This record gives sequence, structure tokens and C-alpha cells, in this order.
Amino acid sequence: MNSCLIITGEKSGEEHALSFFKELRFASPDTRFFGVGGEPLQAAGLELIYDLKDFSSWGYSGVITKIPFYLKAMNNILAEVDKRQCKTAILIDYQSFNLKLAGKLKERGVEVLYYVAPQAWAWKEYRVKKLSQYVHTLFTIIPFEKKWFQDRGVKKVVSIDHPLWTTYQKELSNYSSGMLDKSKPMKLLLLPGSRQFEVALLLPEFIASINELKKHFALEVSIVKSSSVAEDLFATFNHYFDKIYSNDELVVALKNADCALAASGTVTLTCALFEVPTVVCYKTSLLNQFIFESFVNYKWFISLANIVQNRAVFPELLQDQVSSYNIVSHFKFWYYNEEEFRELKAQLKQTKNLVRGEGVDIPQYMANVIDNSYGKKQDLLT
Repeated sequence: MNSCLIITGEKSGEEHALSFFKELRFASPDTRFFGVGGEPLQAAGLELIYDLKDFSSWGYSGVITKIPFYLKAMNNILAEVDKRQCKTAILIDYQSFNLKLAGKLKERGVEVLYYVAPQAWAWKEYRVKKLSQYVHTLFTIIPFEKKWFQDRGVKKVVSIDHPLWTTYQKELSNYSSGMLDKSKPMKLLLLPGSRQFEVALLLPEFIASINELKKHFALEVSIVKSSSVAEDLFATFNHYFDKIYSNDELVVALKNADCALAASGTVTLTCALFEVPTVVCYKTSLLNQFIFESFVNYKWFISLANIVQNRAVFPELLQDQVSSYNIVSHFKFWYYNEEEFRELKAQLKQTKNLVRGEGVDIPQYMANVIDNSYGKKQDLLT
């Protein structure tokens, strides 16, 4: 039986994997899949050798403390690859670990499918050289990435639909949001993040902003509470919320929102897809900030919505800029400048077209690479 390694060291990686994994198992029924994932991937048929919760860390300081674990996990994963005579690997996100793993897999003759491209354009470009040496196929989900990586030596690059489009395609197909109705309270949705530290740092500033905004116009405030965040971080503020949604109700929450106030992350692109004007906030520790500013050479945007659009559709407030004064200024500007708000909504409508790929059947493409690695010649689809 064929074997294929799948590594998803982050929740976002598992979400990406779930977008194609069931179909991949159907397209490659003779392959046994093993690796790192969570309960949803395990339920879908992935044999876990590590749970992705074991890999979880945040920021550079968090990674440093887990280096001994990562080194041991790397060796154990490679031992399983050797034991199972694995010839194909699908590495999903988690670039700090997966790029190192890709090199060691290449040494063993394993074909590496890298899904999705690490944001090498935001870091030192030496990562591109590694990708060109180690990776059979690189899958990209941001409009400019395919050409960017090809221009730097990565031979096989496939542009694919962004996983968020795959996830929300049915809801978005005929969806269009409306303008602010000033005869009613502005419906403001809070998205304070899915990590403990994000909520702890951002939610108090969000609440201070609500108090100030209510001095200028009526508000109806809702919040999406992530199941991964302790309830006691919300408890002090629960009386501020007119509606409370779970993270499984994100689409409903967005469809009922005029505007949003969000932690930086994947959710900002979801906001853009559902045409919800959003103020994006980002706070982290001083150590993480120092390392970021010292080593990251991408100086434009931090929110995925702006990166996809390649322009500042959403205001971004970073570190000390995250204050009720700055947050309120942006919402007041939108509320009192109807033409600017209308133009922003028009820009957001274009997001759906920007997250579409080349139309390649990804599960079948991956299945063909797996078959080829075991000598069963199949044509690739590009």
C-alpha cells in the first residue's frame, strides 16, 4: 500500500487540509495517510502520529521554548517516513517547521507537495531557494504569488482557489451586502481573535472604543467568541454585547454586521469576502515585535484582506496604534462620509474574484503525484 505524510502544525493548516483531504482519499484509495493533525482530520481518515495541539505555539518567544520538542518530533516523523517507505508528503502551512522537514524529505527522495506557499515575500528570500530545491509542486493562494515564486526559480507553481473561497463559495455566490442604514443603530461586530493573548490585549480596547462611539451614534454590538478562548476573558464585558455568536456562526454574524473590529488574521479576508468594512488591530509582546521588525522585510500590510487586494482596503492599527481614539476615528469617518464608505464596499466586492485560482482539481493532482512516486504513471493536470 502507498503511504503519504501530511503535516498540519496549525489550526489554519488543518482547515486547509480539510478542504481537499476527503476527496484526496477517494482519488487515491490505495494510499494510507499519516502525520500531524487534529480530531477533524483524524475523523476524516488521517492516522495521527502527533496531535497538532502538541505543536501549538505563538510568536517567536513561544517557539524558542519548544525547540527541543520540535527537534524530537522531526526525528520521529522522519523515522516513520523511513519505516513506511513513504514516497510523498503534503506539507501544509507551518513554514518554520515544514521548510526544514522538506529538505530532509528531499534527501530521502520523497516528493514534497507544499500547500500553501509560505509568505517568503515577507521574509528573507533565501526561503525561495529552499523551495526551488526541495519542493515538487508549490500551491499558491494569493494573486501575485505564482509569478513571484516562478521569477525566483520555483519551477512548478499552481495557483489555486483560496481555502476561504472553497469554504464559503455557496454563501458568497449570490451574496451582496448593503449600505449603512442610519435610521437604525450601526451593527458593529467584534472579532477579538482565537488566541488567549489576542483577546486579553485587544478586547479592553474594543470595549473602550464602543463606549466612545456610543457618544456619536447608536450601536448594536455583537461578538464572535472563539471556543479556544477561556470564557473568563469575556465575562467582564458580556453586558456590552447585544448578540453573542460562536465561531461556528461566523457567516451569520458577518451577514448581520455593518462593520467589524477584528484581530489581524484569516478572519480579515472573510470580512472582505462578505463585504464588511473592518478596522484591523494587531498587538503582540515587545520581544515578538522586536524580532518582527528586525527580520521581516515586508513593509506594507499585515492583514490578509489587504495583502490579497494589494492595497489598504482596511485600516491597520499595530501595537501602540491600537487605541480607542484611533479606532473611533476610522468608524466615525465611515459613518459620516457616505461616498467613501460606498467606494470601500465597491472595492470589497472585487475580493471574490481575487481569491480564485486556475481551476486545477487539487485532490486529483495530488493523487497523480502519489501514483507517479510509486511508479504508476499519471499525467499531471498543468
